[in-house]
Amino acid sequence: MRSLVRSFYLFFSLHLSFGCFVNAQSDETKQPDNQVIKLMTYNLKFASPTFTPSWEVRREMQIDLINKYSPDVIATQEGLKEQIDYLAEHLPDYIVVGEGRKGGDDDEHMAIFFKRDKFRLREMQSFQLSKTPEMIGSGPEVNPRMATWVRLAFINKPGEGKNQYPQDYRGHWENNCEFYVFNTHFFNGPAPLARLNASKLIINRINALSRFGEWEKERPVFLMGDFNCRPGSEPYKVLVGDKDSTNTDLLKNTFEDKTKIDWILYKGPVKVLKYEDVDYNVKGVYPSDHKPLYVEVKITDN
Repeated sequence: MRSLVRSFYLFFSLHLSFGCFVNAQSDETKQPDNQVIKLMTYNLKFASPTFTPSWEVRREMQIDLINKYSPDVIATQEGLKEQIDYLAEHLPDYIVVGEGRKGGDDDEHMAIFFKRDKFRLREMQSFQLSKTPEMIGSGPEVNPRMATWVRLAFINKPGEGKNQYPQDYRGHWENNCEFYVFNTHFFNGPAPLARLNASKLIINRINALSRFGEWEKERPVFLMGDFNCRPGSEPYKVLVGDKDSTNTDLLKNTFEDKTKIDWILYKGPVKVLKYEDVDYNVKGVYPSDHKPLYVEVKITDN
């Protein structure tokens, strides 16, 4: 598979320090915990010259929204190069990875932003939602679709003081907590077969990352994005199943809202602490035609 970091950010890769509202276990969310992750998925709405308000107006609102919630990881959809560059420039706490749907900076990006002081980047890749997933840009000529994924690790530094690291600290990283984040944007309009096969492709890619045996620690997986279909649809069932499903390869929804086409799904040792359908606006003006979803989760012991 093809590595997908934008060249502008390559220089960081070796030095990464790194309204519906549901609140479960609210006391836990108030307690600092280095295994709590704040996630957001957000369709930015591409910088269309016909959309009102214009991107020049919306971009300041989006910066304010993100700073207000300060998510650890943000999965964005529809962002063009100009939009991703602007957000990256004005959100200095984040590193961004992801390429356009036709390769490089071309077309809309499935960009992933993550906090530079909280995570290190272990791996990053992209694949196309097509019969030739390794061929970036493949699929329909207009509006091809893709997925971006990263493997992140919590930065695990010992406390300050003399001799923080023993002379031989080869086991230091064994206690590091790692997880995967997938970001995608499914086909819209009359394309039910394409959405169904996109779900099949993604669930196969996710399950290929599962641990081989009990001696391995299970890494949580998060799948975020704009799926252009609702819970209960056939593409959803491929990923999540239904109420009677017992397949452990399936994902779970952080909160199932039958009206939503944007989801944050997960698999593995994860406890959902908080979910919010973010109703951010300025005097009734919204910065996108989508509302972001925000969740807080805690990685638990296997």
